[in-house]
Amino acid sequence: MRHNLAKERLSAGKAVNVVAPGYASPGLVELLSRMGFDAIFIDCEHGPVGWEDAENMVRAAELADVTPIIRVQSNEPSTITRALDRGAGGVQVPHINTGAQAEAAVRAAKFAPLGHRGYAGGRSAFGVKGNFTGHANDETMVIAMLEEVEALKNLDDILKVKHIDAFFFAPGDLSQSMGYPGQLDHPEVQAAIQDAVRRTRAAGRAPGVLVTNGASARRFLDLGALFIYISLASLLQPGARDFLAEFK
Repeated sequence: MRHNLAKERLSAGKAVNVVAPGYASPGLVELLSRMGFDAIFIDCEHGPVGWEDAENMVRAAELADVTPIIRVQSNEPSTITRALDRGAGGVQVPHINTGAQAEAAVRAAKFAPLGHRGYAGGRSAFGVKGNFTGHANDETMVIAMLEEVEALKNLDDILKVKHIDAFFFAPGDLSQSMGYPGQLDHPEVQAAIQDAVRRTRAAGRAPGVLVTNGASARRFLDLGALFIYISLASLLQPGARDFLAEFK
């Protein structure tokens, strides 16, 4: 397991940019990694990525010393361990609604004495000399996804949980939970996320958000967000629109 540069940046209070390819493509991960992103988001909750795909995408990210983060299907120890054994630099755990659920995610992602991650090693142990478990605990990121109204109500308790590197406020499921399904930009949804970002920074923790362009990234950076996620589709759309406009 390599030194986690994205975790290092967050620990120093610096913003981290994360791009999501959205496809099961190691080649696309390699291309994006060479462009200068801090981390690659590999989605095993939604979309086509299987475990073999995920492992090869992790390898591709490592070629450029970019942190590969796997979003797992659920807050289950076996699923979290499987992602980390494949060499992921971090796991993003969906639907964290309580402090107890956040603690469970940490326990699954960390070896003793911090947790009870099952000891197997896998490719994450390749090249590690000496204390692998301590090294893994130091380098592994844990990102909690807060996606429901319940999570925001319990935010103060969730923010007290140690060894979570970022708290990601996801607008998609949050919009549904608030009664505005699919309306990610609804004023009340965005106001709730902005309030959560402020509260997270006030607690000395790292908030994460979804952005769609440079302007929205700057707005959240100014608000204090540190874990900035964007999809490849959001990056491609403006360029494609401008190019195709020349043919009309």
